[in-house]
Amino acid sequence: MKHWIQAARLRTLPLSVSGILVGSFYAISQAYFNWKIVIFALTTTLGFQILSNFANDYGDGIKGTDNDDRVGPKRAIQSGLISPQAMKRAIVITSILTLISALLLIYCSFKGDYLIYSILFLILGILAIASAIRYTVGSGAYGYRGYGDIFVFIFFGLVSTFGIYFMFSKQIDWLLLLPATAIGFLSVGVLNLNNMRDELSDRKAGKNTLVVKNGGIWAKKYHYFLVISAMILILLFAYINDMKDEIFNFDQYIFIAGYFPLTSHLITVYRNKEPRALDPELKKLAISTFLVSILLSLALIFLISDTIVYVLEQYFN
Repeated sequence: MKHWIQAARLRTLPLSVSGILVGSFYAISQAYFNWKIVIFALTTTLGFQILSNFANDYGDGIKGTDNDDRVGPKRAIQSGLISPQAMKRAIVITSILTLISALLLIYCSFKGDYLIYSILFLILGILAIASAIRYTVGSGAYGYRGYGDIFVFIFFGLVSTFGIYFMFSKQIDWLLLLPATAIGFLSVGVLNLNNMRDELSDRKAGKNTLVVKNGGIWAKKYHYFLVISAMILILLFAYINDMKDEIFNFDQYIFIAGYFPLTSHLITVYRNKEPRALDPELKKLAISTFLVSILLSLALIFLISDTIVYVLEQYFN
């Protein structure tokens, strides 16, 4: 069990639910809520992340990408703690469980009233499962061609944040594009940091990530763009959302506290001369993203008081 928990890479899990939190609390701030949707959205997203981690361990393990040159925690197949056959079975089981969770999520969200929406989200779920596996598995693994950033941005940013909100409200709110893009950027930042750390070993193994293709100097600039843009987008979202009340509310900006570890992280990356020393920064960026998401979600919840007052006024009037 210990080895399977390690293979699931627990430090990546908080990052994966960041979009779910923001999308859910934004919906709650507009008086939409269904606890079943929240629970199954979380289990589905965690399933996608664990599946992706298992598949990454399997794909890089059997291809020899995870070797003695690699920095960071040793992977399960690389160290011989889990056999490739056992990992393959785990991938199949996790895929089935994640699909079941996705089906329950779709049912709780749409039931039999929105057939087209149900089909659309089922397709998205299947694509997410396939994409999680194909990242490093197979001869055409897109993670070896530099397309991993796109997968992470779409599924852990846009789909996660927009998708959960749509399941609550059955509508699109384009303002949510700002935090969805921001969370997508920060999630890609974690992947980019991982690829910066592994640049030398990936280059030797023929894993052509964007870092391998464009070099470490470019990767640093790319990283600054991802993190700084995310910070600006979230701040812009909070400002626009706050101005709906035409009153400046300081409590809507508590998420800025999460900007301090993000800034410290950027300084560390800027000063870094040895990519291998970036390994601790993966955890820092993932937790910082989760922290910002929680604080932003709490800021959105403060709007519920206004919603309750409005509902009560309408009821008694």
